Amino acid sequence: MDSDLQQYLDDLVAAARDVLGTELVGAYAAGSVGLGAYQARRSDVDVALVSAGPLTEEAKRALVGRLRHESLPCPARGLELVVYRRAVAASGTPEPGFEVELNTGATMPFRCTLDPADRPATDGRFWYGLDRSILHQSGLPLLGPPAGEVFADPAPADLRRLIIEALSWWLALPTQPDDRQAPGAEDAVLGACRSLVRHRDGVWLAKVAAGRRLVDGGDASEVVRRAIAARHGGPPPTGGQARAFQRRVRDEIAGT
Repeated sequence: MDSDLQQYLDDLVAAARDVLGTELVGAYAAGSVGLGAYQARRSDVDVALVSAGPLTEEAKRALVGRLRHESLPCPARGLELVVYRRAVAASGTPEPGFEVELNTGATMPFRCTLDPADRPATDGRFWYGLDRSILHQSGLPLLGPPAGEVFADPAPADLRRLIIEALSWWLALPTQPDDRQAPGAEDAVLGACRSLVRHRDGVWLAKVAAGRRLVDGGDASEVVRRAIAARHGGPPPTGGQARAFQRRVRDEIAGT
């Protein structure tokens, strides 16, 4: 972890403790930080906070005020923060179940949601159960006990359903016509690789690591190699290549 990121995470936890006091019982780095794949100029900073109980609206808004980019500048593309009650984190629920969701950063669209009911269904409700599954395996403790003791994995059937919902959501996004390079398609392809590795091997890997595992195993098409190369400046896959691969992965996981 580079020094700028470490300092930012230390400051974030300190600010959260100032607002929540003893209600804050845990703080965990997730996503690329937890999976050991953080890239300073590309990655988001994903953080999950855990509170002892429900938060008041006043506390939620105070937390957002202290942690948004304008108050605490994020050194990466942006911060994706979610706050969960301890009981929700331990429940294994596939539902969103969050107290606060905050997206904020210099190049990230601002989002502040204080109730899961206010989260637009079109934006996807699968993110949270998947993120808690990754936290259960690989969350990096910034405060509190090990993440595996705090976050429960969803039941296998629920996790499978969430992965299929995520792949279907990605497939529904607009993209370039089939024969044109589609910037961002590499992330869709590598995200599908991560889902496939979790389905087959029962482990969450960083996106590029998942793609490389499939390539090394001889069970990946050229589109995966192209997606990995795009992370290092190469041309991205076409829209058609990405969609075909995502459909194949979804069909395998769904058993169709």
